[in-house]
Amino acid sequence: MSPVRDDFRRSQVAIGALFFVLGFQYATWVSRVPALKARLDLGEAQIGLLLMTCGIGAAVSFPLVAVLMRRIGSRLLSVLSALALGVILLALSVVPNYPVTLLVLFFDGVAVGCLNVAMNAQGAALEARFERTTMSRLHATFSAGSLLAALLASGVNAFTGTLAVHFGLAAALLAVLVVAARSGLLADGPDAAAAPEEKKQRRGFVLPTVATLWMGLAMVFGTVTEGAMNDWSALYLKDYVHAGAGLAPLGIAVVSVMMVFARIFADGWRTRFGDARIVRTGSLLAGLGLALALAVGGVAPTLIGFACVGLGVAAVTPCVYVAAARQGADALSLVAAMGTTGLLAGPAVIGFIAGATSLLWGMAAVAASAAIVSLCATRISWPGQEAPAAPAADPLLAADPT
Repeated sequence: MSPVRDDFRRSQVAIGALFFVLGFQYATWVSRVPALKARLDLGEAQIGLLLMTCGIGAAVSFPLVAVLMRRIGSRLLSVLSALALGVILLALSVVPNYPVTLLVLFFDGVAVGCLNVAMNAQGAALEARFERTTMSRLHATFSAGSLLAALLASGVNAFTGTLAVHFGLAAALLAVLVVAARSGLLADGPDAAAAPEEKKQRRGFVLPTVATLWMGLAMVFGTVTEGAMNDWSALYLKDYVHAGAGLAPLGIAVVSVMMVFARIFADGWRTRFGDARIVRTGSLLAGLGLALALAVGGVAPTLIGFACVGLGVAAVTPCVYVAAARQGADALSLVAAMGTTGLLAGPAVIGFIAGATSLLWGMAAVAASAAIVSLCATRISWPGQEAPAAPAADPLLAADPT
């Protein structure tokens, strides 16, 4: 194996560990929401606010993340934010009351926002530096982290219901992973191409370009599609398609399995067909597949339509992150924040539509959302197409040492 290939694999594993950490940490505390509810004597509305607070923290982290990316770079930011997620788990195990829990989960959202941007910058830099596609596989490790966290939660809960034991073990595992991965992360270097005057301008807030806004819209509607399928697919199967109790959960399973499958192989598809075609075709497949399934009805057609959604949208977020990273830290931070907003607000919007009309129309809005991603993709400068507005030889945003 050549030294270059060795370096690529080493960095790929290290960056993949960051994606694993994010999925593992989130699934760890979400899996113990019932324990938090019982311990703090919370109602359903209070639990909903807890979940929303985490999302709000991630969504509003954009200005802070943009500054930190410029000042300390993606390598250090990813390490610090990943370690912070472990500390937050420890804090959640000892929170004394509901207001403190809200505060802790708000900071959890901020740390998630920081790690999300930093690790995707690392992934995009890895692709650019070694001229190999890998972002989709990196995103697949997020799902692997979530799966392992669920298995660990089940195993620990079989022996003890104590949050301190569970979250302590999880935090220790996160710390080991982050420390082990640190040496393999890509180093940030000075942005020599930028003139001193340009560096000074970049210290402050920079208005997003039109290209960045199109990427943000693609991310919003893509994450709306993902989030809505996770939250509403089982209910649609049960209440509208009249699937049995054993079949209703298959909606989420089908979407999740197809997304993991697609992300494992999507990097090869990206190399062969290009990011633009993958996003346009995939999101169109998701929209049309779901729309036809809604029109036909029945359990089997509905599950096939759900599979089309999982297969079609799996590569959307990895590809958009790569395109955004080529525009710079501010673009990547904004696109990530817009994606978080879509993931947070999407299921609620679909719920409002379903409440005003029916869940069928709510799911039709999900199909339309996927189709809109395809339209947005035609306005984005993808790798291999025309140069982006703010090109960089390496999308890894450097800290400004001055």
